[in-house]
Amino acid sequence: MSEISAQTNHIKDLYAEINERRQKIVDLRKEMPAEEIKDYTLKDFEGNGVKLSSLFRDTDELLVIHNMGKGCVYCTMWADGFNGLWEHIDDHVPFVLVSPDPPQVQKEFASSRNWQFPILSGHDSSFIEDLGFKTEKGYYPGVSALIRKDGKIYRKTYDYFGPGDYYNAAWHLFDLLPGNTDQWVPKYSYRK
Repeated sequence: MSEISAQTNHIKDLYAEINERRQKIVDLRKEMPAEEIKDYTLKDFEGNGVKLSSLFRDTDELLVIHNMGKGCVYCTMWADGFNGLWEHIDDHVPFVLVSPDPPQVQKEFASSRNWQFPILSGHDSSFIEDLGFKTEKGYYPGVSALIRKDGKIYRKTYDYFGPGDYYNAAWHLFDLLPGNTDQWVPKYSYRK
């Protein structure tokens, strides 16, 4: 067996192990007890109140993306990626992005990025902090999976976003390259 074949087989074995462990994480998350949360009021681009319960539409599940807002290039990169995926996700489960930016700031920034997905503001709400995406150190990006049962809303599980996570493909593509991308930082624009 050639050295390349041996390394390829070792890589395949490692992927199988990673996939097995990943499935264990998925299974553990499904077994976690749900945590009841309030029916928060968030704001649309015009500043109108939108109840969290109204976002479920005719389902009992909802994905909420916690975005740090206009000032975060990483969050912008994740949201740019969701722009191409959100309709696929939304066909299965309602999807909304929430950031701490005021509605007018969100509206202008979303327009400048051509984001098409639903966006709401958590400005003047304890929603972001109560769900653990704001601490004394600042805001954190991530996702919460919410469920609705017997007229109440629960958070079933959540995860945080960051370079190398499962929610943004760029780093996984970079990992295929021989060079080091640890110093790479996303930008708002790459046009010169």
